[in-house]
Amino acid sequence: MGAPEHLVTSIEQLEALYGQPWGPSVAKEIDHISPSYRKMIEASPFVALATGGPEGLDCSPKGDAPGFVRILDERTLALPDRPGNNRIDGYRNILRDPRIALLFLIPGIGETLRVNGRGAISIDPELMQSFAVNGKLPRSVLIVHIDSIFFHCSKAIVRSKLWSEEAKIDRNSLPSTGAIIAEVSQGSFGGDDYDRAAPERIKAMLY
Repeated sequence: MGAPEHLVTSIEQLEALYGQPWGPSVAKEIDHISPSYRKMIEASPFVALATGGPEGLDCSPKGDAPGFVRILDERTLALPDRPGNNRIDGYRNILRDPRIALLFLIPGIGETLRVNGRGAISIDPELMQSFAVNGKLPRSVLIVHIDSIFFHCSKAIVRSKLWSEEAKIDRNSLPSTGAIIAEVSQGSFGGDDYDRAAPERIKAMLY
């Protein structure tokens, strides 16, 4: 499986294996937010943010009420950064390498939306205030300058049955967050107390 003769090692091999993109798969990629793409962004409550930097790669989930990623103009987005775990891996990356990628998900919809561009971190007081929830400001606002934007067809969502009721997994069938942290930290953190405090902790730190 991992033998050298079985590995694809050149662009020529890769293109011979997959062929060339054609028609709609190329035409759907543009450098600005079209009216249809605007509707998808405004309907999405969730986006995955991918970055890269000297320490490695990062892909972070970001979520809020639909439309939380704001369209400033046809080539610029603004995304509030709410309280989290303070690792800020992605934001560290952006300061060294501004290239970013976004993947928008819309509940119940098969198509996803992809954005490639460059990020900048803003703490402009007026912009921060415009994203306040219950009087609480975001930690910062990520400005995304769009280089390309396009939708991805629904095949991956269909194959995964992501939005199907029958595909939902019982949370109790997997380890709790407290159990996972206790395992990987060798008991230094986590455990039952961590799980019991989780609902109130999440509620208090949501915004």
